[in-house]
Amino acid sequence: MNRALTVHDLVLAGIALAAGLLLAFLSRGMLRWLARHAKRTRWSGDDVIVDALRTVVPWAALAGGAAAAAAVLPLTRTVQHHTNQCLQVLLIFAVTVSAARVIAGLVQSVTQSRSGVAGSATIFVNITRVLVLAIGFLVMLQALGISIAPLLTALGVGGLAVALALQDTLANLFAGIHILASKTVQPGDYIQLSSGEEGYVVDINWRQTTVRQLSNNLVVIPNGQLAKTNMTNYTRPEQQLTILVQVGVGYDSDLDHVERVTHEVIAETMTEITGAVPDHEPAIRFHTFGDSRIGFTVILGVGEFSDQFRIKHEFIKRLHRRYREEGIRIPAPARTVALQQGAVVIPQQRVTDEMSAGLPHTD
Repeated sequence: MNRALTVHDLVLAGIALAAGLLLAFLSRGMLRWLARHAKRTRWSGDDVIVDALRTVVPWAALAGGAAAAAAVLPLTRTVQHHTNQCLQVLLIFAVTVSAARVIAGLVQSVTQSRSGVAGSATIFVNITRVLVLAIGFLVMLQALGISIAPLLTALGVGGLAVALALQDTLANLFAGIHILASKTVQPGDYIQLSSGEEGYVVDINWRQTTVRQLSNNLVVIPNGQLAKTNMTNYTRPEQQLTILVQVGVGYDSDLDHVERVTHEVIAETMTEITGAVPDHEPAIRFHTFGDSRIGFTVILGVGEFSDQFRIKHEFIKRLHRRYREEGIRIPAPARTVALQQGAVVIPQQRVTDEMSAGLPHTD
């Protein structure tokens, strides 16, 4: 200590600390006001930035007040140096945490806007957060006077050993990055694997992909397995898709009348049912002379994969009701069977009629 501590020094130090506290309090109140206004905007990035500033600005004000108080006190050069180092490390830590929060939040906002869904691809967010925190840690070591060159060398040698020990984990990591970078699968897509698993992609993180089935169960798939398996993505290249409904009518039906009535039911269903695509032009295609019916396919447009079940349900109910009103017969499956007992052959038509009518057969 170069000189004796006086009351004047304590007063000045107290004023500096009080000024730092006051500035921290005022800045926090102002940033709270900004946060309310940021929530009104469409861009989510300003919310992330303001939220991070609410952390770093008060701490910076407190560190500034403490540094000013230390400057007016008659401290020795060694104590002054250590005090400044501690305050500098504290400020770097607050800035690093805030920067990691801001950058990770902006990355998450970008991934959400590109995928167009509420889910998040946390693999990019986590990698970004870890990189920012690692850089901040190295800066703190440098501020403390610790050389980071030997540490980087040790990390390089140790990283090779870790890479050999964590081959599967790293394979999943890079597979997840490749999947997201190639836009093969994005959060919110409905996928079906060749092994049978299917559902909505909830998240893709550094190790695994989480898929939510229609039954609301979660299926966890390693990224490496997802990258190697055959997969159908029902959301890309576009979310709308077509579905096929198989129908059959009797041979005595007027096919022009059947086609006209079916078109009317399609138009009614596409207009009234949620999830249907009224602008999609439906199609009716007769294709098969079956054992007991003429088969045809109805092609409908739906908004997304899960809508098809509701639309099929309503379309089949309305089509069945309308066919009954119009007298169009949908025959039950029937097969002609010939029975032979001894030397007596029962006529085929008799057995067919009795089986169609549901009557017991008598010899």
